[in-house]
Amino acid sequence: MDLTNEVDQLVRQSQTWLPLIMQYSSRLLLALLTLAVGWWITNKLSARLGKLVGLRNADLALQGFISTLANIIMKILLLVSVASMIGIETTSFVAAIGAAGLAIGLALQGSLANFAGGVLILLFRPFRIGDWIEAQGVSGTVDSIQIFHTVLRTGDNKTVIMPNGSLSNGIITNTNRQPTRKVVFDVGVDYEADLQKARNVLLELAKDPRVLPDPAPQAVISTLGDSSITVSLRLWTKTADYWDVMFMLNEHTRDRLKAEGIDIPFPQRVIRVVQETAAQ
Repeated sequence: MDLTNEVDQLVRQSQTWLPLIMQYSSRLLLALLTLAVGWWITNKLSARLGKLVGLRNADLALQGFISTLANIIMKILLLVSVASMIGIETTSFVAAIGAAGLAIGLALQGSLANFAGGVLILLFRPFRIGDWIEAQGVSGTVDSIQIFHTVLRTGDNKTVIMPNGSLSNGIITNTNRQPTRKVVFDVGVDYEADLQKARNVLLELAKDPRVLPDPAPQAVISTLGDSSITVSLRLWTKTADYWDVMFMLNEHTRDRLKAEGIDIPFPQRVIRVVQETAAQ
């Protein structure tokens, strides 16, 4: 009788626990299957995202960073979903993650702004390493582009570290982006000078191998000033030759004009003095 009672009790207990075991085992198997498949899909999507970023010629460091960040975020969401499938309450967990993220974001506002600016610069490439740029009142050659800052080297060999947040939100002048640049060279001549001869002198100076023939150089009368007439030479050159051509014009223009009898007058000011008589 005792054996029969124990068997009956075991059968009753199995009838109580067996449905629960079957229910939770099916949930667990489904959750494990979801975790395995989701993990594989997450790795594939993050790798594809890195390749898409690479198609925009983004920096290798940025490609790896975005791919890793996307991979971590998707895996966290996957783990939360799997925990919810098993029956674990995830509301408080998600709320804690959100609160922690908000606190970290408020504490690192400046750093996050610089980080976002660095991502935009590396992604959209308004300038590259080696370009000469003007931004935030500073001019220099780009030495390196980091996630949080950009390093410039000025013309007198100073190193300037600029935060990417302000750099990405301001006006940037990139003098190396275009293959050619326009040179505008102005020189003032005397009002008594032969203007056609002055124009010819400047056009002769423009016959330099570094000056592009198309568009053709032009010498025009641009301004009638207080003490001189401004003759403007306008020509195009390769970006790399811009300063060499400008320095050449500065060096030879005075001597060529002087040889042709054309003066470059000093700034003049006429002062009229009226002397009052004693009787007045």
